Amino acid sequence: MTIETDIITKLQNTLKPEHLEVINESHMHNVPPGSESHFKVIAVSDDFDGLMLVARHRLINRALAEELKGPVHALSLHTMTPQEWAEKGEAPASPPCMGGGK
Repeated sequence: MTIETDIITKLQNTLKPEHLEVINESHMHNVPPGSESHFKVIAVSDDFDGLMLVARHRLINRALAEELKGPVHALSLHTMTPQEWAEKGEAPASPPCMGGGK
């Protein structure tokens, strides 16, 4: 199984999201081809209702604690309730990598 698949499975089991995207953005960074170290997560769940942004991120960080200890170097989180998702409809684009010798 890939790290991306593990992340998807854990977040589906934890959040029961209405919408979930896990995007491997490692290719945008100075890492070997095929790396799974930088991810963007867009998660839409009723579980976020009434929670501040930091609490939403903590939910995800707890679910992905194992991945964050090792293979995952960076995790960009975009967490929304279904109502927020309906209003925004998308997450912002990730900025280009500024480090790692590029």
